[in-house]
Amino acid sequence: MTPGADLQFRTATAADYNQIIAVVDDWWGRPIRTALPRVFLDHFHATSTIAETSAGDGERGLAGFLIGFLSPSEPDAAYIHFVGVHPGLRGHGLARTLYQRFFALAAADGRSVITAITAARNARSIAFHTAMGFTVSPPIPNYDGPGYDGTGHYDTTAKVLFHRRLPSLARRFPESARSRPVNGCLVTLAADADPPGG
Repeated sequence: MTPGADLQFRTATAADYNQIIAVVDDWWGRPIRTALPRVFLDHFHATSTIAETSAGDGERGLAGFLIGFLSPSEPDAAYIHFVGVHPGLRGHGLARTLYQRFFALAAADGRSVITAITAARNARSIAFHTAMGFTVSPPIPNYDGPGYDGTGHYDTTAKVLFHRRLPSLARRFPESARSRPVNGCLVTLAADADPPGG
């Protein structure tokens, strides 16, 4: 795959698991597939995104993906679990676009906080998340239990937590611009809508 290819985005389906799990070890350059159990696509595909590009023969190939969900326990939070971009397409904004689409999905559901986690030694991930506006926690030893690194192996890997606040609808434009009577009903704009006259 080459940069500049025609990209299309769609909501994931449970059936996407097989094509994702078939490439993750190659894309990461190490065994990582145990960090993405099938249950994530079975239960959270509706809040996950697939990016595809034309393979030139009418077929579409996997360009990237984001697996995330709206927290059922923390009503203001959404969590990004796993994101991958084809090695040939890295450095051209695809990961940023996947994140921005998830931010919009979370905001539309009234979520105000996005979280994610990575190994404290993952300097590339920390740099990317920092550039995306996340704050980074100090390293947390044994986050997944004593010595568990999240990939089926045991060592002393610490984790860092990423946290980003989304702009609230109230801060984007005033209440008077967000809600107004129309034909006797109070209409409220969606989080991604433009204010009246905007």
